[in-house]
Formats: sequence, structure tokens, C-alpha cells
Amino acid sequence: QVQLVESGGGLVQAGGSLRLSCAASGLAFGAYAMGWFRQGAGKQRELVAGITGDGTTNYADSVKGRFTISRDNAKNTVYLQINSLKPEDTAVYYCAAGRQNYAIMVAQYRYWGQGTQVTVSS
Repeated sequence: QVQLVESGGGLVQAGGSLRLSCAASGLAFGAYAMGWFRQGAGKQRELVAGITGDGTTNYADSVKGRFTISRDNAKNTVYLQINSLKPEDTAVYYCAAGRQNYAIMVAQYRYWGQGTQVTVSS
């Protein structure tokens, strides 16, 4: 069975930082592109960062320069370093795995974690 388990969310003040982790099991991790999505209250789920199997990254314009996605294939783990947090970053953050590099749509990812809440106070 494939499992993706996120951790690292929490409540932080604006300007603070968080590091999210996603531990994967049950799949050939290095063969999958990984993505971090977020979904704020009343909003659609959107990609914030993606990374290919060999480490090429892409970011949403709203987070570029503040968020960094990385992966450790030996640990089957993908990370999202979030700096300079803003209240508008408040959302549930989801880890996802898919076969297509540079996929940006929810439907292009097959496996999903349960999400971890990030709340940014002003």
C-alpha cells in the first residue's frame, strides 16, 4: 500500500518559518515526481511547488523566493522549507506523488497524503 505522511505544520507568526516533511512508502519513490499543494478555507487546491525525480523544481509565482522544495531519495522523503510566512499562506498543505514531471494539476497526481495544517497569525 502506498502511503504519504506529512508532518511539520503548526501555528506561526507572520515572518516565521516552517519545514514540512512528507515520508513516502510503498512506491518506487525515485520514479515519481512529487508536489506540494495547499488548500485554504473556501479555496481550490493549488500546486505551490513541484520536483522531478532527478531534482528539477518549479514553484507557483506566489511562493517563489520564499519556499524551497527538495527531496532525499535515500530516505523516500520530500521537504518544503517555508520562509517569510504570510497570513495568506494559511492552508492545509498536502504532499502528492505522480508519474508526470512538471504536473501542476490535482488530477495529474495519483497518491496523496492526509495534509498538515499551517496557520500564520498576523
